[in-house]
Amino acid sequence: MQEPEITEALVAAHGLKPDEYARILRIVGRTPSFTELGIFSAMWNEHCSYKSSRRWLRTLHTTGPQVIQGPGENAGVVDIGDGLAVVFKMESHNHPSYIEPYQGAATGVGGILRDVFTMGARPVAAMNALSFGAPDHPRTAHLVRGVVAGIGGYGNAFGVPTVGGEVRFHPAYNGNCLVNAFAAGIARADSIFYSAASGVGMPVVYLGARTGRDGVGGATMASAGFGADTEEKRPTVQVGDPFTEKRLLEACLELMASGAVISIQDMGAAGLTCSAVEMGDKGGLGVRLELDRVPVREAGMSAYELMLSESQERMLMVLRPEKEAEARAIFARWDLDFAVVGQTIAEDRFVVLQGNAVKADLPLRALSGEAPEYDRPWVAPAAPPPLGPVPAIAPLDALRALLASPGHACRAWVWEQYDSQVGADTLRTPGLGAGIVRVHGTRKALAFTSDVTPRYVAADPFEGGKQAVAEAWRNLVAAGATPLAATDNLNFGNPEKPEIMGQLVRAIQGIGAACRALDFPVVSGNVSLYNETEGRAILPTPTIGGVGLIDDIAGAIGALPREGDYAVVLGPTQGHLGQSALLWEAFGRAEGPPPPVDLAAERRNGAFLLAHRHLMSAATDLSDGGLALAAFEMAAAAGLGVALEAEDIAALFGEDQARYLVACGFDEAEALAAAAAAAGVPLAVAGRFGGDAVRIGAATAPLAELATLWRTSFSRALGLPD
Repeated sequence: MQEPEITEALVAAHGLKPDEYARILRIVGRTPSFTELGIFSAMWNEHCSYKSSRRWLRTLHTTGPQVIQGPGENAGVVDIGDGLAVVFKMESHNHPSYIEPYQGAATGVGGILRDVFTMGARPVAAMNALSFGAPDHPRTAHLVRGVVAGIGGYGNAFGVPTVGGEVRFHPAYNGNCLVNAFAAGIARADSIFYSAASGVGMPVVYLGARTGRDGVGGATMASAGFGADTEEKRPTVQVGDPFTEKRLLEACLELMASGAVISIQDMGAAGLTCSAVEMGDKGGLGVRLELDRVPVREAGMSAYELMLSESQERMLMVLRPEKEAEARAIFARWDLDFAVVGQTIAEDRFVVLQGNAVKADLPLRALSGEAPEYDRPWVAPAAPPPLGPVPAIAPLDALRALLASPGHACRAWVWEQYDSQVGADTLRTPGLGAGIVRVHGTRKALAFTSDVTPRYVAADPFEGGKQAVAEAWRNLVAAGATPLAATDNLNFGNPEKPEIMGQLVRAIQGIGAACRALDFPVVSGNVSLYNETEGRAILPTPTIGGVGLIDDIAGAIGALPREGDYAVVLGPTQGHLGQSALLWEAFGRAEGPPPPVDLAAERRNGAFLLAHRHLMSAATDLSDGGLALAAFEMAAAAGLGVALEAEDIAALFGEDQARYLVACGFDEAEALAAAAAAAGVPLAVAGRFGGDAVRIGAATAPLAELATLWRTSFSRALGLPD
């Protein structure tokens, strides 16, 4: 097959700017081949190189005594004691999910699972954070159905419990939904596998499924905004097979136990190109690949297609040569392909051969180490003006407005399509706060959550970034877990626009400030930019995934109040309504500053709750919708009514931070009050759980009426089957 001539138009179609192509010419010293152009395009795009965000990501807090591996590997690794570690990461699959929602979401789940088990960990939990357009937008219901089915179809078949996540709706996502996938696994702390190649002349081995043409150019597509040609990008979406992935997991873990693995890398974005280059670069070695040895499922594939295919369920490994026969037998037993496709070399070269022809011969380190890094101009967003008067509304009407909105209604329609119990270690299922999964064979448990409030970030990226971290931290604390570490998934628009770059910079600065203050290091993550359609960007959405440790499952805090429990608010209530859920859902207004985040108060109040968790039958953090929504959700989940004494809208629906709602008996409430007074922690009794009605001040409504509204609004707003 004759390769096309390299023209300005072809370079631009590969997402490379003229100055970037000029840099390639200087590095190579000649015009690159078509395959070489594709390799540079894959390695230097935003999705793989983080060229707009690297300098800011370096400022994040990423270390701590619990951190075994921070950012830079397939996933982060954190010590949980007794020789065990939790391995976790969150990544986006936004563009593919908008183009082809089922496969886009499914392969997002598959990719994040491979990131975890390539480190030697068995996956034990998954989450997802989903952002969709307005419920009445003609494409939203289609995307919701497809994405949810894709997540469930892949995760359920693979056999990992989905234990948490979030779903939001806003017109800013009409042309670009967000699908952020999280996975966590457990490994022996002394048996973590890394991606750095070592040793000259070591075999480079292809593992897993065969390569096809699906996903060619997917990483480059993910580094550009959408336009009128969106449908033309459908062929760049990968196709997943969860049953093959399950076999790949078992084969890889068996292979790792055999001692055959020197290094191993998931073939994710940019496929064979990125995995080979990263392994060589991290090990200071070159790599030589022979494409005729790559297992394929389609005839006549070119070197360009083989190097850039993002076919799923594949790994690349550097193997101990004396273990080849044993390793090959393991993969044959699992009915998976195993092929020696190259070797490590001493020279700093990335050499790709097909037939008798050299299709690429490039300096390997330049592909990674000399990728552009930009200090893009940015403009700090202006401070939002103060919030004006809020229209009068009766408290129960305000609550109904939230319960009727799909963003705050019960999302059981979503999580009931996920298997949350596979593995039999799930202690808390979705819809009750942070998910909790027992560490099998121990008394330990892990808590998982994902959080961000994009309205806050849009209004004030620094405070919004802080708040996303603080809310994730609080959700873990409310489950009785000591927060360990975080992963971030930074979803923003076009960084070439100074105002968008300003959102990204200030959000990262806010995340960094919160993680340092809370000793909550970021150990892994992903940046997804160019999330916009025809120049219209999404809301800035820096999702924070958090992981916490419960040393003994007896110390987990429940999610359901008991009949007669007091509703106690721990933390300061000032009635902040700026950027609140009530303001948006009841009045269509996103105005005023977001609630300020006092990180010292967050730490103090969280430590107080953990120290006194034995006094509580249930706890939740207070965030979107404030006290009224949290109290209703807690009560409705338990099948109880609730009475709140306050009648002031700001006190009921304000979203002040560093607060928790706690349910406890009379004696426990007295003990908490005494301890809080001694510790200087604000605490107030707000009401009581019980009965079959919801009372706010003097107004009352039947629990059954409000619960029906809450449970049906999501599917009704989207025209989905109950």
